[in-house]
Amino acid sequence: MKVVFHPRVVSELKAIIKYYEEVADATLADEFYNEFRRRVAYAVEHPEYFSDRVGKFKQVNLKKFPYNFLFRQQDDVIRILVVRHHARHPKYGSERT
Repeated sequence: MKVVFHPRVVSELKAIIKYYEEVADATLADEFYNEFRRRVAYAVEHPEYFSDRVGKFKQVNLKKFPYNFLFRQQDDVIRILVVRHHARHPKYGSERT
């Protein structure tokens, strides 16, 4: 299965990584990014595990960090639409396609 990121996801990830580098260090930033990658890989392998949360999108929570991402599956493509902090409004990013 192919993974495609919405263009704004890259900037969201960069901002989160920069934040962790500034408040802690590069190790914590790397831990965040590695956990994000593991959860994306899990969503690719088991998209049926996640139920629809926001409209037709599925939500994946990170385990160690207070972030989640929304994705949509279309045939053999997983499209990651948004990476957001748990404190964000639940509809943040849900308008993306």
